Amino acid sequence: MKQFITALVLVLGFTQMSFAKEVAGVQIPDSLKAGDSELALNGAGIRTKLFMDIYVGGLYLQNSANDANAIIVADEPMALKLHMVSGLITSEKMTNATTEGFENATDGKVAPIQTEINAFMDVFKEEIQENDIFDIVYLPGTGVEVYKNGKLKDTIQSNMEFKKALFGIWLSENPAHEGLKESMLGS
Repeated sequence: MKQFITALVLVLGFTQMSFAKEVAGVQIPDSLKAGDSELALNGAGIRTKLFMDIYVGGLYLQNSANDANAIIVADEPMALKLHMVSGLITSEKMTNATTEGFENATDGKVAPIQTEINAFMDVFKEEIQENDIFDIVYLPGTGVEVYKNGKLKDTIQSNMEFKKALFGIWLSENPAHEGLKESMLGS
């Protein structure tokens, strides 16, 4: 019996350790696999709009960092996890918000990366529901892999300009949500 209790305590301890943070009732994993790299949670927070929680976002990096520009321009594996917490988010709303994010992150200069943006937006065509999870993974030499609920939806062959614009949606000088940016940077 004593061995059983010890084993149970160890299992529960390891289970709790696999989540680094809870945000808005969502358990955020402390790591994420990106190709051959193991990325660590840098920070996570909530995207709100009009006092409503929309999604929980987490930023995963190889090494902890709080310099948004350095992260945006880094040519190394990194990822974003977006966990939808609102049933009000639709495919159309997500597409519109992401389009606005690309505009803001590039100061309106989206023409050079429009093909990649279009491919990325296709991932949101399938209806989005509460508790859907999107993992957006940048891998140098491969591009951006987009997963929905653990299933690879697309790999966008891209250059650094697209990668910078994509991560700029959340980390640029004009981010989707300032509070979420600060949380992702561990502030």
